[in-house]
Amino acid sequence: MNTYNISILIKLKQGVNDPQGIAIKNGLNQLGFSDVNSARMGKVIDLSLTANNEEDALSETRLMCDQLLSNPVIEDFSIQIKKS
Repeated sequence: MNTYNISILIKLKQGVNDPQGIAIKNGLNQLGFSDVNSARMGKVIDLSLTANNEEDALSETRLMCDQLLSNPVIEDFSIQIKKS
């Protein structure tokens, strides 16, 4: 068994209203960062996972995202895996 460090990036799908992103953009503009045209808010979940191999770790992580960590109706996710 191997241990894998996994980072999951979850972001709202394009076209889904993102009030936090709008607030971030507006706040940055008010602070003088006028070059910021848009912002999107997301979340990162870091896991340490034991699995037989990287393929199993990726498969299990996708299942976690589908069942609990992300909302497939409004969110997309990407996974990065590194062996410990």
